Amino acid sequence: MSQTPIELKGSSFTLSVVHLHHADPDVVRQALQDKVNQAPAFLKNAPVVLNVASLTSEVNWRLMQQAVTSTGLHIVGVSGCKDEPLKRIITRAGLPLLSEGKEQKQAVEVIEPVKPAELPPVKTRVINTPVRSGQQIYAKNCDLIVTNSVSAGAELVADGNIHIYGMMRGRALAGASGDRDCQIFCTSLSAELVSIAGEYWMMDHIPAEFFGKASRLCLRDGALTIQTLN
Repeated sequence: MSQTPIELKGSSFTLSVVHLHHADPDVVRQALQDKVNQAPAFLKNAPVVLNVASLTSEVNWRLMQQAVTSTGLHIVGVSGCKDEPLKRIITRAGLPLLSEGKEQKQAVEVIEPVKPAELPPVKTRVINTPVRSGQQIYAKNCDLIVTNSVSAGAELVADGNIHIYGMMRGRALAGASGDRDCQIFCTSLSAELVSIAGEYWMMDHIPAEFFGKASRLCLRDGALTIQTLN
């Protein structure tokens, strides 16, 4: 047992960055709620960093903070603030001011509603490299195929099915937008968490006879089920 009551260690976490481009809290709240509704398994109750580089001290920060938290997101810090009065307001609100590195995690852009451009549909996203601890991969509106290993601490999120053709030690969340017909296919299942449309198992819920084996997961009568992948 350690002789000290606490110990500080460096670590890394996957966080989404919400870029605020509008000063109206109601517009921001609605835009964020739309994002959460599109991918509840990915964003519901998620910790986020707010980037306020586009805002000034004229924004009503108390209402803006309430607008963000009302969608279920948890604010863990604020980045991109260059306005000194706004910095003081944010600090008084009890939120830390953060500096973002060159590489940013998944960003959720909050802008005024506009008609999206017509893009050709993407049916499958394929990842051929190992997915390392701390990485998060999101396949929006499509299936996700990983032909390599997925380390513990890594996270795969897809609106469609997920296929892993290497050792799977991380987290896999299929049907992130609510599609309950999605499935997860693994050639070697040792996952920390598996989820389909919000129904999930932690590692200790995976039946022992399937652990480390080729397996297929799906929903049946609203509950997760597992079977051997032939």
